[in-house]
Amino acid sequence: MSGSGSLGIIALVPDEWNGIVTVRHHVLQRLARYHRVLWVEPASNWREFFKPSGPRFMAADRWQQASPSMDILSTGWSHPGFHRPASLSAASLRSRLSLARKRLLARGATHIALYIWRDEFAAALDHVAHDFVCYHIDDEYSFSDKERPNSPRELQLLHRANQVIVHSPALFSKKGGINPNTTLIPNGVDYRLFSTPHVEPADLAAVPHPRIGYAGVIKRQLDFDLLLRLARARPQWSLVLVGPVTNVEGKELPLAALRQLPNVHFLGNKPAAELPGYIQHFDVCLMCYDVNDYTRYIYPLKLHEYLASGRPTVSSPIDAMRNFSHIVTIANDEAEWLAAIEHGLNETDRDAAAAARKAVARANDWDTLVERIAALFPAAATSPQPGLLQHS
Repeated sequence: MSGSGSLGIIALVPDEWNGIVTVRHHVLQRLARYHRVLWVEPASNWREFFKPSGPRFMAADRWQQASPSMDILSTGWSHPGFHRPASLSAASLRSRLSLARKRLLARGATHIALYIWRDEFAAALDHVAHDFVCYHIDDEYSFSDKERPNSPRELQLLHRANQVIVHSPALFSKKGGINPNTTLIPNGVDYRLFSTPHVEPADLAAVPHPRIGYAGVIKRQLDFDLLLRLARARPQWSLVLVGPVTNVEGKELPLAALRQLPNVHFLGNKPAAELPGYIQHFDVCLMCYDVNDYTRYIYPLKLHEYLASGRPTVSSPIDAMRNFSHIVTIANDEAEWLAAIEHGLNETDRDAAAAARKAVARANDWDTLVERIAALFPAAATSPQPGLLQHS
């Protein structure tokens, strides 16, 4: 399908387009095959534009084109971010949204949809004329290790949205009964990219087998104490971590201890297109998360990336893995982790096992999932709910 249809989508996201690849990147670049999409990057704080020595001093709005039907907007000094006063923050938000809406209308859109990716953008519903609202929940946005109720702001957004998408069964249980138009669509994979054989990267080639690997953001939700115990228990294994180190608050000590072990290898952040070359040359893949009230809601992006490679995978017993226990080994403690990894290293009938994993990944290709997402937009876009602002 072409991206030249009558629906224009303003996507409000917490990420810069050129940053770490997220679910938002995968979904929105494919959604642009069906509708015109405008990705609005988070606004920089006003101080960045008025500091003469700063890199963004008096910077103008910056536009990129990710595809013929997808634009990226990084707003400049005339639409900065403000924390206070509230009136100034609202006025600046209105100006950013107005700029995005005018761009879409100028490019042929006849209806405007808001695609909200965090409840922090809920105020947009009152600041720009629109016909349709989709709220996509790809995380538990309290980010708390302890269970918290849905926030008042999120509850209001859930009630006001035309369509809600959630990505994990646990999130569906917590938020799915609030808006009757709630759909469970899991995270997926670029199946062709991750299943097509890749050359072994040079830095990984220098790491001895067997390689027990993790590929993804290295963050505080990982069980670094477990990784330490595994690396110390099997010094003949190479523990390989590929990805950027972000927020590890409270876990700095075990992370530092991991870096000191001779059989642990941090290979750093890699472009998304290069990740399959690392995963395909691991011997066993890991999803080594803490188990708490935050991780029960996650649906790891790396799950289907691992499966598409065909590699044996071992995971913590997080809720999302319940439906994959036939192809992902669940480990509850150190002994089970060691046994599960050993089993993966000595797997019999590897070809059949790899084919079963790939079949599950293929069914969760992003192209298939985004086709489902795209189908949620058009009918509602022409029959908006009462009370929503309309374009003029």
